[in-house]
Amino acid sequence: MAPNAVREGQAPGAAREGQAPGAAREGQAQGDAREGQAPGDAREGQAPGAAREGHAPAPAAPPLPSLAETVARHGLAARKSLGQHFLLDPAVCARIAALAGDLAGRQVLEVGPGPGGLTRALLATPAARVVAVELDRRAVAALAELQAVHPGRLEVLEADALRIDPAALLAAPRRIVANLPYNVGTPLLVGWLRGAAALEGMTLMFQQEVAERIAAAPGTEHYGRLGVLAQWRCTAQVLLRLPPGAFSPPPRVWSAVVGLTPRREDPGPALFAAMERLTAAAFGQRRKMLRGSLKSLGGAEALLETAGIEGTRRAEELSVAEFDRLARLLAGRG
Repeated sequence: MAPNAVREGQAPGAAREGQAPGAAREGQAQGDAREGQAPGDAREGQAPGAAREGHAPAPAAPPLPSLAETVARHGLAARKSLGQHFLLDPAVCARIAALAGDLAGRQVLEVGPGPGGLTRALLATPAARVVAVELDRRAVAALAELQAVHPGRLEVLEADALRIDPAALLAAPRRIVANLPYNVGTPLLVGWLRGAAALEGMTLMFQQEVAERIAAAPGTEHYGRLGVLAQWRCTAQVLLRLPPGAFSPPPRVWSAVVGLTPRREDPGPALFAAMERLTAAAFGQRRKMLRGSLKSLGGAEALLETAGIEGTRRAEELSVAEFDRLARLLAGRG
């Protein structure tokens, strides 16, 4: 037992049963060595200060540099071409990780970790494993330091996240938690929505405008194709908004974290493809009435009539349930 360590069930500084605090053992003066041992002497065969046999303390892991030091050490100046805006405030990173809910036993995918601010926060949770996918080789090198401190729990992949299948990479239950690069956030989300049945949830950072589009209600200015696809496959809610100053370098706009929880029903690839075609046509000419905007699909008026939807309505007026009805009819036509 290390010096000053507390035995199980014993408060720090407490004496043993029947012994006054600070008292020596029976027959031993306070500060005296054991019989035959001078004060401060080591036991036979033991160097002064050495640990007992079989109790050598494990070498402490070197302390991690601060995120700012990591950025400087690895020349991690944010690159606009990669849509990089780093989160360097540990408190903000911890808050985002907390918004992901209970991660105990979960496999977590993070995309675009950069210097590893959110990665550190995720590793501070009870998550079973974190897989960080990063395209920037400088960041991959920076994350190696973090990987050395968490062997077996952190895996760093130098790869394009658009080519990654979370279900093939992580065991269930799996979640995605990420501060997404601005330039690929939308295509990444659409790809994950296709396979949402394999996910337990997603907690994702976007530009605030994109986040509002994801969670927008019908009839509002932000309601569009992305909102229909997201809300058709998941419940979606904006959880946190962050000002530009929370990032390095600061973007020109606010950002927001969106929580997405997949719905139980899995539409399957054919129906998802039909919904993509439908929403692309409907919102591609959003100011047109549906009987005009859906002409490219063929038989638009018959499709609308069968669905019980007036052809004079516009795309932003339809609910997600009405889009679902149209998509099922469209998929049924083959």
